[in-house]
Amino acid sequence: MSANVFFSRTITPEKVLELYKTLGKELEGKVAVKVHSGEKGNQNFLKPDFWKPVVDHVNGTVVECNTAYNGERNTTEKHLALFKEHGWDIFPVDLLDAEGPDLVLDIPDGLKIKKNFVGKNIANYDSMLVLSHFKGHPMGGYGGAIKQLSIGVASSYGKGYIHGVGDPADFWNSDHDSFLESMADAASSVVEYFKGKIVYVNVMKNMSVDCDCCAVAEDPCIADIGILVSDDPIAIDQACIDLVYACSDSGKPHLIERIESRNGVHTIEAAANLGFGTRDYNLIEV
Repeated sequence: MSANVFFSRTITPEKVLELYKTLGKELEGKVAVKVHSGEKGNQNFLKPDFWKPVVDHVNGTVVECNTAYNGERNTTEKHLALFKEHGWDIFPVDLLDAEGPDLVLDIPDGLKIKKNFVGKNIANYDSMLVLSHFKGHPMGGYGGAIKQLSIGVASSYGKGYIHGVGDPADFWNSDHDSFLESMADAASSVVEYFKGKIVYVNVMKNMSVDCDCCAVAEDPCIADIGILVSDDPIAIDQACIDLVYACSDSGKPHLIERIESRNGVHTIEAAANLGFGTRDYNLIEV
């Protein structure tokens, strides 16, 4: 079956909430709202005020995990200070891996890894709203919903485990396609954990070839495209990729080169093989 992906070319905080409501899947219980807090110095990440209407609507708690590399988000103390500096303290904030031990999610059918190490505080939530800034990425080629589910929800140790395809010591040297498949594996375990009680928002704005995790990032290279909302993480990422290829912006070759040079679509291929979503979608413009 095809998945529905709702799309608007209007990019405003109010339109995010409108599309969430249009999807018609109300998240229940205590809602974890996965965001990217933005590395210190990054100019492209989507700011708290942009997300405020939809976060308030679901009465959510903003959640993140610490990074596995040097920067201003690799310790709880520094990360919480940066959360405040970036203005996220307008919401309740929970660093899921602020204190160990990690929660270990099994991935019996994983392509490359059989376990996913996530922040243990995830156990405090009943559902999840995944707010993703779609853009390029230095390692993954692109960043969207699947990356937010995998690297984003993984603890600091878990991030290294995914990057190293089961061996954190191999963080920077693992086989690249195996790393992409490990991201898909990890994402599948979070989908399974919440039993599908997840909604995904991808915003195609400020699209640099670099991720929001880069302290020094290139400026956006392509014009803003729009907002997408779905309950299928694979379909929403595939739709974003397709919209990049279909657009007429003169800057798109630079972003496409970043995606293709890192074989970014392979993460989507691997995720589809795992079966927690579909690459077939109906794009419904609102």
